[in-house]
Amino acid sequence: MLQQIMHEMFPTPNHDEEARQEFVNDFRMHLATKVCPGSVPAYFKRVMPAFVKEHGREPKDRHEIRRAMTRDPFYQMWSAMQRSSQEMVWDSVIDSVERQLPDLIAKAAVLNGKGSLTLDPELEIPKYHTAFDIHLQPGAYHTDVVQNDLAAGAVYDRGSFIYAMGGLGEHNDGMGRITRNFFRTRFPGRKLERVLDLGCTIGGSVCFWSQQEPETEFHAIDVGAPCLRYGHARARAIGAGIHFSQQNAEALNFPDASFDLVMSHIVLHETSRTALQNIFNECYRVLKPGGVMLHLDLQQRWGQSPLDAFLGEWEIYNNNEHFYGQLKEIDCGEVAVNAGFDKAKFGIHHVSTTWQDDQTPYGESSFQLPIYLAEK
Repeated sequence: MLQQIMHEMFPTPNHDEEARQEFVNDFRMHLATKVCPGSVPAYFKRVMPAFVKEHGREPKDRHEIRRAMTRDPFYQMWSAMQRSSQEMVWDSVIDSVERQLPDLIAKAAVLNGKGSLTLDPELEIPKYHTAFDIHLQPGAYHTDVVQNDLAAGAVYDRGSFIYAMGGLGEHNDGMGRITRNFFRTRFPGRKLERVLDLGCTIGGSVCFWSQQEPETEFHAIDVGAPCLRYGHARARAIGAGIHFSQQNAEALNFPDASFDLVMSHIVLHETSRTALQNIFNECYRVLKPGGVMLHLDLQQRWGQSPLDAFLGEWEIYNNNEHFYGQLKEIDCGEVAVNAGFDKAKFGIHHVSTTWQDDQTPYGESSFQLPIYLAEK
């Protein structure tokens, strides 16, 4: 297991907690590399022949495959273990965070450094956050349990690393590395005075940007107060200067034409159809003339075959990624045009995650993520 780099706010596991977390990581790696691939021969050897015998044809789409495959015992076994492994991620981290929570809150209160934190206790949390726990993280990213709570952020910091099996890098900043490398390759001489990161959770991505662009003023928003409290303290612990604020990306409180770049990292698929348009509208509003909108998200294509499409939708049904399937069907270029962007200045670019030194399921050249890019 790739070792996560610790910092002053990190929920450091003790011996037994670390052993448990290592097991969960290895279990998920085993499922991803040894068990999940067995769904393919299960389909071709049992499920498809049975379907053809009953219907006189092969399944025509992922929906028909889903109805057939979810009755197959091998697929049921893998799916149940995969769901259990996701719950185990949070279980293995929560005990460690709860044990240290008073100390973490005390540390956050006295950490000095750059940046700021502005919370809005009156902010209405969107329904797509409150209706279910995103990624099955108990309480999701917004739930406060104690005063000055930051548990959700601490759980996310360690839990997301285990969830991705180290695929986000040792600093949990992999998505930020991808977007900055892409941006600086495409706009090598572009000066950035002010940058906004939407849906930042604990700020892993924007902190990397800040460390690489120290002269730029960075703002990061999210609806989750405990993630922002933790993210602010974490940023100070690693020397990154970020201005965190609790806001909904659908209705920002920043003035018009105030940012050179507005970006997000794996956020859009966690929202809704209405929210997507509102977010693009706000991006256009707060961008300066010539400013750039950049959203990195999950794979948009359903796959080369109905079977690939079915296998790619597991998290939609089992990991509370409910809008992800709808996002794949939406023309984001049309959404951008409706927000005010010129169609000729909008594009979808696919980037790989092969910047990583280690080989994880997220480090293969075939694993690519889309970037929705537009200039105002």
